[in-house]
Amino acid sequence: MTDAPLMAAILDSLKSPLLFADTTHRIRYMNAAALVHYAGGEKLLGTSVLDCHNAESQRIMGEILVAMREGEDERLITESEEYRVYMRAVRGPEGNLLGYYERYEPRGD
Repeated sequence: MTDAPLMAAILDSLKSPLLFADTTHRIRYMNAAALVHYAGGEKLLGTSVLDCHNAESQRIMGEILVAMREGEDERLITESEEYRVYMRAVRGPEGNLLGYYERYEPRGD
């Protein structure tokens, strides 16, 4: 098994949705849970993740992306009684920002 299929299999094993967007907010990858969780599923690939958010969320995500370009690695973007959603920076080998992923963390407290 090559690296890409192996990585996809690992990410698809996660129960929580995971969505990766590049530095222009274009959705480049969704794990199996994200394909089910987000309305539109696979049709969202290649579209802007900002289209799925209201104006205030778009503003916050833009601010977080700027902070990530300046070195921040992760920030909580929303939380409810059931879960928290984070934006997490993804960096290349040289530390350059490639994009970010949104990850859900179930609340167990």
